[in-house]
Amino acid sequence: MDAPWLCVSIVLLLLQCCPLLSVTVTSNRHKVEVRENSDAVLSCLYKTERDQNPRIEWKKRGRDVSFVYFDGQFRGPFEGRATIEGATVTLQRVTQDDAGEYRCEISAPQDSVNLGETNVTLKVLVPPHTPSCEIPTSAVTGSVVRLRCHDHQSIPPATYSWFKDSQPISSPRHGNDSYVLNSYTGVLEFKSVSKEDSGRYSCLASNGIGTPKMCEAKNMTIEDVNVTAVVVAVLVIGLIVAICSCGGVLLHRNGFFSRHRGRSNVNYIPPPQEDFKHTQSFML
Repeated sequence: MDAPWLCVSIVLLLLQCCPLLSVTVTSNRHKVEVRENSDAVLSCLYKTERDQNPRIEWKKRGRDVSFVYFDGQFRGPFEGRATIEGATVTLQRVTQDDAGEYRCEISAPQDSVNLGETNVTLKVLVPPHTPSCEIPTSAVTGSVVRLRCHDHQSIPPATYSWFKDSQPISSPRHGNDSYVLNSYTGVLEFKSVSKEDSGRYSCLASNGIGTPKMCEAKNMTIEDVNVTAVVVAVLVIGLIVAICSCGGVLLHRNGFFSRHRGRSNVNYIPPPQEDFKHTQSFML
């Protein structure tokens, strides 16, 4: 065998026997979901070939990248409320500010490929809060009425159910279009209310996390239009307008407005005209 080919064979054999040494990093749980004010475990597992004392860093990604664990210490808001075992971090009493994407970085200078990383996403779940409810106190028959219910803080977003006189209002069946109930937006809309829709209404918010919450019940009264009162009001307004119109006509006929305008012209005296032709002061 020629010498060049022998050298190539030896190099290939050495590469097969001695592969490149590198650090490997992974996580046994890349997506973590925990309830607010509980502990969150961010898993980071690594393996090095040579380096027995690699550098461990945790960072949180957002608008800017901030350090969570660096140089053997927790930083910023995590100081005093987080622990580390190996490279796995436990955050205590998490809040919505802690939610986001985290990155575990392992640096092993003695390995040929000396840097490895893995990402873990933390989602903080928030149980429902007492929803805000908009319930009109009164309406007239035949009008469109909307009742609104919303909880801005629950994660995942809450779904809503309405109650009338402590009894649940079900989604309308086929052919019943007197009202529309949207459990995702929390809107209960009556297309044409009747007196039978009067009652005490409340709304319940739930998202599967913690105990559902209900807003305070409020009365809504549906009344018929008072036709007699409307007719009387129209007649009174018409009578007032007629009286004002007749009074204006009579005052105009009696010359009240014309005398007022003429009085200002009586005192007007035109300035005297001077005859410059006979004035001696202009003679040379």
